Amino acid sequence: MKNTGAREGDEVVQLYTRDVVSSVTTYEKNLRGFERVRLKPGETRNVSFTLKPEDLALWDRSMRFVVEPGAFKVLVGSSSEDIRLTGEFQIVPGEAQP
Repeated sequence: MKNTGAREGDEVVQLYTRDVVSSVTTYEKNLRGFERVRLKPGETRNVSFTLKPEDLALWDRSMRFVVEPGAFKVLVGSSSEDIRLTGEFQIVPGEAQP
């Protein structure tokens, strides 16, 4: 992130995930992390988050807390309505469970 303004400022960077296709209904965006960052004018800073298996898990129809294989979207922004960066990754069968 970069402060392009002339004044020092704060931004809250928020990380959301979305299970693209799941066996049960899930939320469109799940907040999985956030960090407040203070930047001086012209300052640039990288912000990183670590997702754990439990961040991707859901309660399936059998009431088991599992990570289902498939595509997940990652969305980063200053709010759920102001998404500035997106990505996607795949969970393959047999990967870590929570």
